[in-house]
Amino acid sequence: MEFFVNDQCIGCGLCAQMCPEVFHLTDEGVSKAAEGAVDGSLEASAQAALDACPANAIEKR
Repeated sequence: MEFFVNDQCIGCGLCAQMCPEVFHLTDEGVSKAAEGAVDGSLEASAQAALDACPANAIEKR
């Protein structure tokens, strides 16, 4: 499963705190997801970050 951060990101950094293996803040101050499929062992924490995102900026592909 792949995760994607859309342009609704407000740069709060919550996803990067919850799942730093998948999400990180860019130099522009918004979050970006790792490219490609997320390892199965990280899917639960990436999903938790998606669920917690206050801007609903994280999507699954």
